Amino acid sequence: MATADDSALIWTRPEPGTRRPKFTRDQIASTALAIADAEGFAAVSMRRIAGDLGAGTMTLYYYVRTKDELVALMDDAIMGEVLVPAEEFPTHWYDALIAIGTRTWEVMMRHPWAPYSLQNAMPGPNAMRHFEQSLAAVAETGLDPAGKLALLAMVDDYVHGNALRSAEVRAGSASPDDEAVKAAMAFGESLLATGEFPHTEGLFGGARPQDAFGELLGGLSERDRFLNGLTTLLDGAAARMGLALPRR
Repeated sequence: MATADDSALIWTRPEPGTRRPKFTRDQIASTALAIADAEGFAAVSMRRIAGDLGAGTMTLYYYVRTKDELVALMDDAIMGEVLVPAEEFPTHWYDALIAIGTRTWEVMMRHPWAPYSLQNAMPGPNAMRHFEQSLAAVAETGLDPAGKLALLAMVDDYVHGNALRSAEVRAGSASPDDEAVKAAMAFGESLLATGEFPHTEGLFGGARPQDAFGELLGGLSERDRFLNGLTTLLDGAAARMGLALPRR
């Protein structure tokens, strides 16, 4: 018969209580992240993790009962990476949100599979710490609770949306020499030649799209483009919500 503990959240159960447990949840989570980073989330399984740790598969179920619990541990490990160290945390709301947003984006760039694969994960302690840190960032803005949440939601939407787009671009990227890419480029050029896409044609100014994009983007790195968007968002939010910008 199942007990109340059988259905308890993993966070409410202490780690196995032997004096010197062979493994920890942190070890299991970090091993799972390494597998996902190298081979994709689909490669993560209890059997594979056990093999990498040199353990029997059933041994891991002593620490983690289900795949959902494993996903929760992976998500919590990533949320731990997102936290800005206290000694690096800015005092001004604007700089603090830049720090949180940038660190979140960088973590998701290190784990590009995560935005898709962990979105339904059971929140853990580090997710709570991230939310607390985000609230600390806007604590001195003078906004009411609804305003604070609205500002944080704007930043989250932008950061996560940008990360998802970047993950899609990376997943679909291929060498310009790839035959399929060449065919797609030729097809696009043939469509432009019909005259049915004057705004697109005007954007490229007569140049080939693959040659024009770099110049149109100003030669900026992916990170710099992200920061440009984030600062533009926060500048607009400050103007609309009556918030003071930091002195430079």
